[in-house]
Amino acid sequence: MRVAVLGGGPSGEHDVSLASAASVADGLERAGHEAVRITVGRDRRWTADGEPVTVRPGGGLLGCDVAFPALHGPYGEDGVVQGLLEALAVPYVGAGVAASALCIDKVRFKDALAVAGVAQVDYTALRAPDGWRPGAPAGLGADERDAVAALGLPVFVKPASLGSSVGISKVVDAGDLDAAVAAAWEHDRLAIVEAMSDGLEIECALLGVGEPEVSVAGEIEIDADWYDFEAKYTDGGMRLVVPARIPPAVADAVRTQAAAVFRSVDCRGLARCDFFVEDPHGAARILVNELNTIPGFTATSVFPKLWAASGVEYPELLDRLVRGAGA
Repeated sequence: MRVAVLGGGPSGEHDVSLASAASVADGLERAGHEAVRITVGRDRRWTADGEPVTVRPGGGLLGCDVAFPALHGPYGEDGVVQGLLEALAVPYVGAGVAASALCIDKVRFKDALAVAGVAQVDYTALRAPDGWRPGAPAGLGADERDAVAALGLPVFVKPASLGSSVGISKVVDAGDLDAAVAAAWEHDRLAIVEAMSDGLEIECALLGVGEPEVSVAGEIEIDADWYDFEAKYTDGGMRLVVPARIPPAVADAVRTQAAAVFRSVDCRGLARCDFFVEDPHGAARILVNELNTIPGFTATSVFPKLWAASGVEYPELLDRLVRGAGA
């Protein structure tokens, strides 16, 4: 198959996306496919082999059979590119427009889980007021401070629609809250503040349509204070322990919950579901953290490692994804 691999994009995850796209293209070629590398610039201009890419509705994309968006963050993971690919009549790997838009927005995703009664950490949303500009203080009001105080300390402050731990701060002292919120607002006018869980960080990879296959559960082990950008993308910054060091019954419950979340948001193709598991050897409490619809595909990424540990090597994984695109 001739596969258009899209990498880059205008978000703060541009460089990570380029690394994922390069790895995907190499893996597809090892699986016998032809990879057409398309770079999406920070200015949103598309190029292939240095030449501009032009598109027209219904006209396909460079003669490719399928597209593989390896675009992390807004524009690539929020339904924008998915909608464009549908307008071009090009099948693509991964979630559709609606599921992408829901899952990238941490606030709306958690709101949806709350309605469904799914256990998760407590949280509150903080929206930048009209007229706020980067560099200005957050200037939180009394009600907003009370909502955060109810979560206790420490808390994590995150841009609502960004991944790879970009723009995230851990707040231990209430006096640092305004600066953390302002830093998150520089990436997204909507921030989410989450209570801290001391549970193990457990992740599962999902593959398929409808009733997904779920990988073995893996455990994230780090030496840093928390799972920040450096821990995620520096060699040796984190260790993936597979299988996770939790009782088999708890691991089965995690995998079952991952599939339920995948189905509930009508996801397809692939995703990585992240959890906190508190007191795993006692009265285990499983908290859903997020569902990532375009997980990282770099050499250090968890998604392909989980599938390798489950018996699906990287080229086969990519082959299955592109063959299932558009299903």
